[in-house]
Amino acid sequence: MTDAAIDLRERLRDPDYMPPLAQSVPLGIQHVLAMFASNVTPAIIVAGAAGFGFGSNSPDFPNMIYMIQMSMLFAGIATLFQTIGFGPVGARLPIVQGTSFAFLPVMIPAVAGAGVGGMAGLMTGVLIGGLFHFCLGFVIGRIRFALPPLVTGLIVLMIGLALIRVGVQYAAGGVPLIGKPAYGSLAMWGPAVVVILVTLALKFFTRGFISVAAVLVGLLAGYVVALAMGQVSFANVGNAAAFALPVPFKWGFSFDGAIIIGMCFMAIVSAIETVGDTSGITKGGAGREATDKEISGATFADGLGTAVAGVFGGLPNTSFSQNVGLVSMTGVMSRHVVTIGALFLIACGLIPKVGAIVATVPIHVLGGGVIVMFGMVAAAGVNMLSDVKWNRRNMVIFAVALSVGLGLQLEPDALQHLNRTVQILLTSGLLPAATIAIVLNLVLPEDLDTDADNETQISGLKGFSD
Repeated sequence: MTDAAIDLRERLRDPDYMPPLAQSVPLGIQHVLAMFASNVTPAIIVAGAAGFGFGSNSPDFPNMIYMIQMSMLFAGIATLFQTIGFGPVGARLPIVQGTSFAFLPVMIPAVAGAGVGGMAGLMTGVLIGGLFHFCLGFVIGRIRFALPPLVTGLIVLMIGLALIRVGVQYAAGGVPLIGKPAYGSLAMWGPAVVVILVTLALKFFTRGFISVAAVLVGLLAGYVVALAMGQVSFANVGNAAAFALPVPFKWGFSFDGAIIIGMCFMAIVSAIETVGDTSGITKGGAGREATDKEISGATFADGLGTAVAGVFGGLPNTSFSQNVGLVSMTGVMSRHVVTIGALFLIACGLIPKVGAIVATVPIHVLGGGVIVMFGMVAAAGVNMLSDVKWNRRNMVIFAVALSVGLGLQLEPDALQHLNRTVQILLTSGLLPAATIAIVLNLVLPEDLDTDADNETQISGLKGFSD
């Protein structure tokens, strides 16, 4: 290898290196396209759960367009917090921020059927949860011991399992069609299946950018099919403004204890995810461990981005893992490349017509995409659990936590006699599962198992199967 090639490779591993614009602009836009569909999907799901989303025929439907707009705008702003930073805020690394799926199991029951009136309590919870998340930056290194792969893997798996039902409902036509003949019809499932097939084909049989943006391209393919079937309406695009600024406390300010507690709990999960993504960026792109300063800075930026988004009607932000993989794939560690992508997101967020165009995607087309995305969330949890030593102790912890968490998620009426706050916190499944796993992991001794116990267990399993 020539000295020039070695020098170029070293420069690409430097977060402060700025490639020529001819390279950095397309690389920055590639980062945006890789996360675009995932970034706007939570806003669409929350609006649908509240009752003013797709198929609701609600006069409040423009509020969903506004939420999509805020998803883009504050993903860009939160990304700038990471890449540019100020003071202790920001890792100064190519970390892309976006709207988090992890909070959906808490947000969906919190706003279910509440309409626009439920947004005040939700956004107040996002704001306070973001401030709590910011404070975690001071202690993040000290609490990581309580969240080993057994706990974090279980939490991520529970998030995926909680959302998979939503994906299937969307692909079948969405909640507004449940009970009607159109729900689950071939007209609904057809475009959704196209999305899934195209996404899988591109993911496994192509390379480079197309493979990274497989979900987005799959959604476009399903969109074309739905358009040909007459299922796409552009009525709201013409009514959307060409430019609009965000409105602080658009839906008001209201304290809801259940939402605030849920947001603060999920902030811990999001913070741990960001720690993992920060480490993944430095390992994959620069071949080194992340410093304590980078980890705390990333956590500060995570929380601040969420808090600011909540003020203006955006949802919680977190680092996006798919973009970590993109850095590893391209080998470009430049934070300035991601800054260009962030500026592109901000520009889109200030143009409501972009949000209106996104809102023309039929819900069943989106369903095909989220089936893949939510399944990947669950798969990521399983992957994290592969690092666990599956002895009797850990199996019992996992079994009890999963049974209680998933059971309450599947049968929420089991808690009908409790007050609403407790119901919201427990029926998401996340809080009880995580609490049980954390407490048991801290309380049960590591040497609980013996070789004899393991042999007995294996023999018992063989006997049972016989």
